[in-house]
Amino acid sequence: MASIIIQTGERQGDFYPLGQRTTIVGRDEALTVQVKDPHVSRKHLKISYDPETKDYMASDMSSTNGVLINGGKIQVETTLADDDLITIGLTTLLFTLRDFDNAKSALHHLKQIGERTRITMYPKKML
Repeated sequence: MASIIIQTGERQGDFYPLGQRTTIVGRDEALTVQVKDPHVSRKHLKISYDPETKDYMASDMSSTNGVLINGGKIQVETTLADDDLITIGLTTLLFTLRDFDNAKSALHHLKQIGERTRITMYPKKML
């Protein structure tokens, strides 16, 4: 099955197995995946599983600040791919098709993804 790992923010490193159910992500403390970020709506993001296609789908739950997948804002339900980065508010989640036995293995995967991401530095414009 798939998982999401919180990549940035107060709960960085937390991981959540998704299973074959619908998962709601937001600021509401009653949610399974709570993100404590003032820019995240109470119910911000829905991740659902389609048993026919075996795909995981992400949709914005009419949030104030929207949902970005790999930097692009989604307008409609969108199919997630392995290692997609989902941004809600100032928090980034890593979606992976992997399932983890424990937090240590999830953090190891998160670290490997981080090592593949390189920040490009651009020189300041000369005036």
